[in-house]
Amino acid sequence: MSRRSGSCVRCCLVVFAVVSALCVSGPAWYWRLKKAMALGDKVSSSCAPCICDCPPPLSLLKIAPGLVNLSVTGCGGDDPDLRREMEKQFVDLLTEELKLQEAVAAEHAHHMNITFLEAKRVASQYQREAEKCNSATETCEAARERAEALLIKERKVTFLWERRARRLGWEGE
Repeated sequence: MSRRSGSCVRCCLVVFAVVSALCVSGPAWYWRLKKAMALGDKVSSSCAPCICDCPPPLSLLKIAPGLVNLSVTGCGGDDPDLRREMEKQFVDLLTEELKLQEAVAAEHAHHMNITFLEAKRVASQYQREAEKCNSATETCEAARERAEALLIKERKVTFLWERRARRLGWEGE
């Protein structure tokens, strides 16, 4: 991969990371900003605060009390492969992903090259078969023309002999 395409890929990854971050955190910022504007409008407006009879939002403790006691820190602590993967930095993971994609692309290109060479070989074989067919057709056509010429010549000779035979008194069959 050339230096220019490497920098292009790096730039695309940076743009992708920024867009992903905005997509993930953008809605939260939007609602926080909207809520802050709404509070600012309530302070300046003269209407009374709304009386809401809504139930309080459900907490994680009430929804799934068993989840509070779970600790994620010990998860996979005994597995050395998982521990090694978890210690990797984000850039290392992206680098590894790019290497995997390059390997897949190289394998795909190799498969396409093999398929292309096979197609060329089959096309060459068909071309040879077509040339054989054309050669056989030309040979048959030449033989047909010779046979037709011999037939015409034989008819002429037969006609001459028949005419001589009729002159000598032969009446025919």
